[in-house]
Amino acid sequence: MRNLRLKLKFVGTKFHGWQIQENAKSVQGEIQKAVDRIFGDNSPVYGCSRTDAGVHANEYYCNFHTNKTIPCGKTVDAVNANIDDDISVISCDEVDADFHSRYDCKSKEYIYLIRNSSVRDPFLNGRVWLYKYKLDEELMNKAAINFIGKYDFASFCSTGSSVVDTVRTVTDAKVERDGDILKFTVSADGFLYNMVRIMTGTLVNVSENKIDPDDIKKIILSKDRSLAGITAPPQGLYLNRVLYEK
Repeated sequence: MRNLRLKLKFVGTKFHGWQIQENAKSVQGEIQKAVDRIFGDNSPVYGCSRTDAGVHANEYYCNFHTNKTIPCGKTVDAVNANIDDDISVISCDEVDADFHSRYDCKSKEYIYLIRNSSVRDPFLNGRVWLYKYKLDEELMNKAAINFIGKYDFASFCSTGSSVVDTVRTVTDAKVERDGDILKFTVSADGFLYNMVRIMTGTLVNVSENKIDPDDIKKIILSKDRSLAGITAPPQGLYLNRVLYEK
C-alpha cells in the first residue's frame, strides 16, 4: 500500500474551507472526488489543516493511501484535470506508510494581507481585507512581537472551539508594509480556531489606539477572549508554509 502526499495551493473564495461538508463545496471534497475517480480505492484524503471558508493557501499538504501504481508525475496531471481551477496540485511524493499530513506537521506559517486603501483593487477582491483608515505598521509590529513565546492563547481562540489544550508556541510574528499592502506573518507549532484572524484584528485595534501594544501580554495571560480585538475577515488569510521533520 502506497502513501501519497500532494502539495496544493488554492484560492479559497468559493469554498467553504478544507473539510468536506454535506451541502457546501470544499477543497477536500474536490480532491477526494478526483482521487476516488482516478484510483478507485475509496481511501480518505487527510489534510494538514482545517482552513475556514474563504481562507486561501499558498502551500497545503494532504495524503491518501492507494494500491495503484500510477507514477507521482502522472498523479499530479490526473488530479489537476479533475478538480476546480481554483485549486492546483503542485507536486506528489511517496511518503512513509504511517505519515499523516496533519499529525506529522511540526509548524505552520500564516500570512494575513490588508490592503490599506480607500480604493479597492478588483484583482485583489476576496484576497485581502480592504481597510480604508491609515494603519501604523510600526506600532502594529511592536505589538506583534509580544505574541512570540509559549503561552496559553485562549484569549485568541473563538468561543465554541472544542479544543482542550490551548497552549501554543509562537516562534515568529511581524508586520511589514509594501505600499498599500500590510502583511502580518506568524509562525507557530499550531494554531487555535480563528487565532490568526483574532491576532490580526487585535493589531488593527492597536493601530486604532483601542489597545496599547504593551497590553498584548496582559491579554494573553488573562485567557479572556473579550479583552482581545475583533476577528478579522477570512479573505485576507493564507496558510503560507507547512513544515515537516523530513
